[in-house]
Amino acid sequence: MVIDEPEFEALVEDAIARLPRRFADLLDNVAIVIEEEPSDDDLDALDDDSDADELLGIYRGVPVTHRVHNMLPLLPDTIAIFRGPILRISRTRREAIDEIRETVIHELGHYFGLHDDDMVF
Repeated sequence: MVIDEPEFEALVEDAIARLPRRFADLLDNVAIVIEEEPSDDDLDALDDDSDADELLGIYRGVPVTHRVHNMLPLLPDTIAIFRGPILRISRTRREAIDEIRETVIHELGHYFGLHDDDMVF
């Protein structure tokens, strides 16, 4: 599956634009970025019991449910969407689009404090 960088970025932006307003309005100080591949640190951060062959995205930050009123100002949280792994597991353009959307939503779930077991996908 081949989707060039500008088109992949547009698909991520579309996934964000399609978020229900009630969730999109709650996003604060979070950047969603596209990276080609996860770093070694990203892979090390995974649970040892993870059965995923590819890391499609990662949330880097402090979930809103773990923040307290007297915390020092934080750098923006980051959600990284990994282009290489998503394209490797997608056989069709439709699968890639669906995977991008699911990955964006999944990582935003971590931003809101949900664990993998709490999410539908």
